[in-house]
Amino acid sequence: MAFASSSENITVSLDGAVALVTISRPEKLNSVTPEMSSALEAFAAWANDADEVRAIVLTGAGERAFCAGSDIRTLDSYETPWDFRNRRDYCDALRELRKPIIAAINGYALGGGLETALTCDIRIASATATFAAPEIKLGWIGGGGMTALLANSIGASNTALMTMTGDSIDAARALAWGLVSEVLEPAELLPRALELAATIASRPPIAAETAKANLTAAYNLPLAQAVAYERELQGITFATADADEGRAAFAEKRPGVFHRR
Repeated sequence: MAFASSSENITVSLDGAVALVTISRPEKLNSVTPEMSSALEAFAAWANDADEVRAIVLTGAGERAFCAGSDIRTLDSYETPWDFRNRRDYCDALRELRKPIIAAINGYALGGGLETALTCDIRIASATATFAAPEIKLGWIGGGGMTALLANSIGASNTALMTMTGDSIDAARALAWGLVSEVLEPAELLPRALELAATIASRPPIAAETAKANLTAAYNLPLAQAVAYERELQGITFATADADEGRAAFAEKRPGVFHRR
């Protein structure tokens, strides 16, 4: 069953078990409006329950931007700072995805756009990509997990450099710091992201979703608890029909056929 987006600026297409989500507002650097945020929230809820979706690629339309964050012109629509603080946005929704998601960063990843990329499990970038946490230049800081997610990726000092200056870094530095896993020529970016997603989608889906949950736990639990939690998750996945199929396929030297069971 296809996903019907409520916003013309959020498009979703399926290729096999891979969903390609495109933030499509290139004339505004793919900045996100409340309407677009609602569409991304709806997609995340749909994808979590859609058995046909096993991996997701998120990218931006055009050649200039992945996402420049929230459209600043819409921020004054909140009646009070408290309303702004309590908003539910696209980063919250994407963080709740149980399916693996890859960011194909094809240009500017600024503010909430950088937070969106950081929310994804795997990040690959075009050689033309640019990354920044520029909120400080406007008098505030990021609120979609910017500091915590950056610190987990690039360390405290590099995070301080980005969040306290607001200055940008290029793709080469992002790769050196561990912010992205690969840097590719622009024409190679989306095919590579879809290739990675297809590889993940071919794996037993319960195991792939569990690997994602385990990675989240690894960042949030003390070491001994994280190891114990991983052992419990291993036991759960080992008991699935897909694990039975995996062992049988290995013994019979054939590809496995997995049904998320």
